[in-house]
Amino acid sequence: MKFHSTNYKSKEVDFKTAILQGQALDHGLYMLNKIPKITEETLDSFKTMDFIEMALIIISKFIGDIISEEKLKKIVNAALNFKIPVEKIGNNDYLCYLDRGPTCSFKDFGARMLARIIEHFLEIENKHLIILTATSGDTGGAVAQAFYEMPRIKVVVLYPKDEISDLQRKQMTTLGKNVIAIGINGKFDDCQSLVKTAFADKELKKLSLSSANSINFGRLLPQTLYYFWSYSRIVERKGEEVLFSVPSGNFGNLTGGLIAEKMGLPVKKFISAVNENDEFPIFLRTGVYKKVEPSKKCLSNAMNVGHPSNLARIFDLYGGQIDESGNIYKMPNMEELRKDIISYSINDEVTKDTIVNFYEKQEKIIEPHGAVGWAALNIYRNNYPENTNLKSITFETAHPSKFPDEIISLIKITPELPLSLKMIRDKKEFPNPKEINNYQDFKNFLQKEFGN
Repeated sequence: MKFHSTNYKSKEVDFKTAILQGQALDHGLYMLNKIPKITEETLDSFKTMDFIEMALIIISKFIGDIISEEKLKKIVNAALNFKIPVEKIGNNDYLCYLDRGPTCSFKDFGARMLARIIEHFLEIENKHLIILTATSGDTGGAVAQAFYEMPRIKVVVLYPKDEISDLQRKQMTTLGKNVIAIGINGKFDDCQSLVKTAFADKELKKLSLSSANSINFGRLLPQTLYYFWSYSRIVERKGEEVLFSVPSGNFGNLTGGLIAEKMGLPVKKFISAVNENDEFPIFLRTGVYKKVEPSKKCLSNAMNVGHPSNLARIFDLYGGQIDESGNIYKMPNMEELRKDIISYSINDEVTKDTIVNFYEKQEKIIEPHGAVGWAALNIYRNNYPENTNLKSITFETAHPSKFPDEIISLIKITPELPLSLKMIRDKKEFPNPKEINNYQDFKNFLQKEFGN
């Protein structure tokens, strides 16, 4: 299985190189030359399998024999050892809960798999690595805890100080050891820019830097799994099409779904649900792409992204090319893109109303990101009544207890903390190790910390 850069200026690489390198040398993202297929018969057989059995079949399509079957089974069992409930809400609508991992976020799928795959490759090659990660909320905690105490790996996480919840921050700042979390005065896009610039800096090449953001394909691969899983739990006949409503920030979640579809998953439409950072729905509607700078601060904080990295992969899937700065070199096939995806921007007022209405009708708590997805689904349902009989799956991407202040103020209920969050609630945080105001500050920090 070979990978090319979405900027098309770097040589093709194999799976191991794509994972360990993270980002291509020309600043592009690695993308599959050819997406493997899953037959209709295999897809139908998933209905009788458990999650691990299904996951092994799908992942092996991508990696071939570069990891032995025995080792892959150990990696998958260790990484994805939590439940993924799919619950019916109303007639044909379902919620898939992706918040049951150790950091209570869907980012656990990609981070935990990626960590163990990287650890495996480093052991074989007797190497060490420094992971740089930018987070808008949940990625940082998932990555920090996935790589925690791995002896061959150091982790540096950058997060926007004023745009994440206390629990999201504590999932990064209470660990120490091989994890360094740095809060910056800025936005997620600023964090992401610092990380991407460091990867491209030739003077830092000797540090052996890599990524655990969704710019690393190893993060996307496990995200295909819950599309197949949730689909297999609700369909009744071969080839049955469904709707997916996908809370979308840096668009790794949506890209995982698009890859699943191109593998053979029957999808009627992806509903890309964004918050007030509405660059993508505007692009779909007008064909004009303009970054949201600075990104807007919204209740669904993990989606506060004004220029999603994974747009490069989405463009690539549809025959287009866009670079890391948002410059379009070749338009994607807009007819095909619009056939597969529709996108709605949900503002904070609608998000709040959705949380309240969902609790009143369902007697269940939905968190802000899931609420954005649920609100977008309802818009689609109202606009396309002819598709009423189609089943839908909306992803709940984080646990409500990560946003207690918002939930309490809206529905007067305190979400119960899962054990993993209770354990860090009162833990002491490590102080911010460095004031970083620009790239030179970040570069100096990396050279001083890891340059020996």
